[in-house]
Order: sequence, then structure tokens, then C-alpha cells
Amino acid sequence: MTLQLVLLVAVALFSIGLYGAISQQVVVMVMMGIELMVNAVILAAAALWWFLTPVVDIQVLLMVVIAAMTVEMAVGFGVATLIHRARRSDMTDDATELQQ
Repeated sequence: MTLQLVLLVAVALFSIGLYGAISQQVVVMVMMGIELMVNAVILAAAALWWFLTPVVDIQVLLMVVIAAMTVEMAVGFGVATLIHRARRSDMTDDATELQQ
């Protein structure tokens, strides 16, 4: 597997995620699009670091970034669940007024 092939896959993932984040109005679908875009950036960074300087320290850094992204998405899904319970809707238009 070459660097160009991995970067091409990362660009494809980012493009799919961007389309999903822009074209959807459901909060969960927008979050899934953002998740795909972040995963594409992580894949591109991992490929660059692996092909340029394969060091173990970078892999640990990537695992920390993936763990932080997982926690962030879990909190986002929690907020989306609370919006759905309070407003009985899961559209992004209903998430603009989150004041109590």
C-alpha cells in the first residue's frame, strides 16, 4: 500500500463526510458526517507519519486523539438525545435554541 493510495482513501472519506454533514438536517447524521471527516484527517496524519517517520510515539498520540474524539462524540450524542426528548424532534433547526 502506498502513501498516495492511503491519502486518496482519506480524501474520499472526507468528501463523503462533508457531503453528509452539509446535506443532512438530522443532528445524528450531521455528527456522523463530522465523525467521518475527523477520521479522514486522522487517517491522513497517520499515513504521513508512518511513511515519513515510523515512530511509536506518533501512534500513541493518534490513540489519544481517537480517544478524545470518541468522548466528544459520546457527549454530542447525549446532547442530541436530550434535544430529542425535550422537543420530540431531531432536526438541527430545533437545536439552535438550547437556552433554558
